[in-house]
Amino acid sequence: MKRVLKSFFLIINYKTILITILSVVSTYFCIQYNITAKFPDMLVGVAIVFPVVFSIGSAYTRRETALQRLSDFKGHAVAIYFAMRDWPTNKNNTLAEQGRALILDMVIIMKDMFKTSHDQDWTNNEKGIYQKFSELSKLTIQMRDYGTQSGEISRINQYVSKMIIAFDNMKIIHNYRTPITLRAYSKVFIYIFPIIYGPYFASAHMDYSMHLEYAMPVLYSFILVSLDNIQDHLENPFDEVGEDDIKIDAHDTLRQLS
Repeated sequence: MKRVLKSFFLIINYKTILITILSVVSTYFCIQYNITAKFPDMLVGVAIVFPVVFSIGSAYTRRETALQRLSDFKGHAVAIYFAMRDWPTNKNNTLAEQGRALILDMVIIMKDMFKTSHDQDWTNNEKGIYQKFSELSKLTIQMRDYGTQSGEISRINQYVSKMIIAFDNMKIIHNYRTPITLRAYSKVFIYIFPIIYGPYFASAHMDYSMHLEYAMPVLYSFILVSLDNIQDHLENPFDEVGEDDIKIDAHDTLRQLS
């Protein structure tokens, strides 16, 4: 129950409170001055709920794809480490230790990189991780000096290539998100809807007991703004703000490379 409440309060923020207050004030003003209107209920679903649900579904699909690409990255990294540890016939080498250090550095850089936007830090991290890929590729060539067959080295280079592809896929997911115009459209209507629907709430206030006429604007505000907050949390699956975000754990990767 505690976890459920913690998750629930993550989608309640200052925007929720602000829009709720404005919608209640709008409803109060319309009741006092007898400004009423019968707006169609289906407008809420067509103009707001459908686009927001579509955005949430799109963001969730991107998150699932990012998880798959992260799994590909880590799986091929572990395979490379095992190959460096087990395939050379001459065991008197430090290839596995060097490979583990490079992979750990890449995970740390990737974690920092995906938590930032496009700025100088992003550029430096991007250059840094490709430099690590280059060093990892050069390290696989050194396996030939310790008795590893050329065919096996070629296979390991394919693993490096697949790691790069997985990283680029995650980078694209980070950079290209839910359509910006759709998100802007949804936000505008979510924030103004509870306010402009004041006449609609006022028209139905006689159907409720005293003071319950404000229940509808409060509920509409909480529901719509909360949906928008959920979408915001899912929008960037790497920023570790929402409950469902992807956590790139360098220590977990280190435990697997042993």
